[in-house]
Amino acid sequence: MARKRRSFSPSFKAKVALEATKGVRTIAEIAQKHKLHATQINLWKKQLHDGAEDLFVDGKSKPSARPSDEPESAELYEQIGRLKVQLEWLKKKVAQDGD
Repeated sequence: MARKRRSFSPSFKAKVALEATKGVRTIAEIAQKHKLHATQINLWKKQLHDGAEDLFVDGKSKPSARPSDEPESAELYEQIGRLKVQLEWLKKKVAQDGD
């Protein structure tokens, strides 16, 4: 049986990444404490360092470019691809049934 993936809140990720950035404990100790993989902690730490610059733009956080209910372009292209495959399959099926 497949194991359910764990999901972590943004506040937990930030707490772990800050703890790793402080350097009081090693990444291995932090990983053992929180039962995480060291690679995951390093990824969160990198995301914290990369995104920290955006917090200080004009003294407020950067608003999202589009509303969250609007689908991403990648999702739309994926849906177009699926619909094309379904259309081709239906065309073949109709052609076979017509013969």
